[in-house]
Amino acid sequence: MIHIKDNEFIRGNCPMTKEEIRILSISKLGIKEDSRVLDIGAGTGSVSIQLAKICSKGEIFAVEKNEEAIHLIEQNRKKFDVHNLTIIKGEALEVEEDISPGFDAVFIGGSGGNIEDIIKKYSLKLKTQANMVLNFITLDNLYRALNTLKDMKYQVECIQVSINKTRGKSYMMTSNNSIFIVTAIKP
Repeated sequence: MIHIKDNEFIRGNCPMTKEEIRILSISKLGIKEDSRVLDIGAGTGSVSIQLAKICSKGEIFAVEKNEEAIHLIEQNRKKFDVHNLTIIKGEALEVEEDISPGFDAVFIGGSGGNIEDIIKKYSLKLKTQANMVLNFITLDNLYRALNTLKDMKYQVECIQVSINKTRGKSYMMTSNNSIFIVTAIKP
C-alpha cells in the first residue's frame, strides 16, 4: 500500500484523517488498483489522495461542502500529481442524485450530523458485497450508524483505535482522539 505521511499533506483548519487511522480505514475498504471509490466528508483530502494513489487505474470521488477544505483537496491533488480524483462540491445529501451508482467501496469520514440518511442514500451507490467504511469520534454518531447498518442487514465490524505518539526530546507520549472504525459489508 502506498503510504503518505501526515506532514506531507498541505493542511489548514479542516479536519484530516490521521495517518494510522487512514491506513487502517483504507485497508478495511478492500480496494484494488482499478476500484471506483467514494469519499464522503473528504476534509483535506488525505483519504482521497491516498486512495487515488493506490487505485491508480480506478476513479476516486471526494464529496466535500467546506470551501476551505475543497481548496486544500485541490492543492493536495496538484502536489501529489493525482489525475483520477473528482471533487464534488456540496453537502452529501444535496449532491447524492448527481452521483452515479456502481462503487466498489464507500468511505464516510464526515456526515454533518446526517449519518442515517447518508448511509441509506449512499448504500444505493455501493455494489453488493462491497465495503462501506465509516470513522467516528462520538459515541452518538457511532450508535446511530450501527443501528442503521443493522436495520439494513449489513455485516458489521467495529474497532476502536487509540494512537499515542512520542513528542519532543523526552519522548513524552501524547494521544490523538480515540476513533471508531466501522466496516460494513453490503448484503
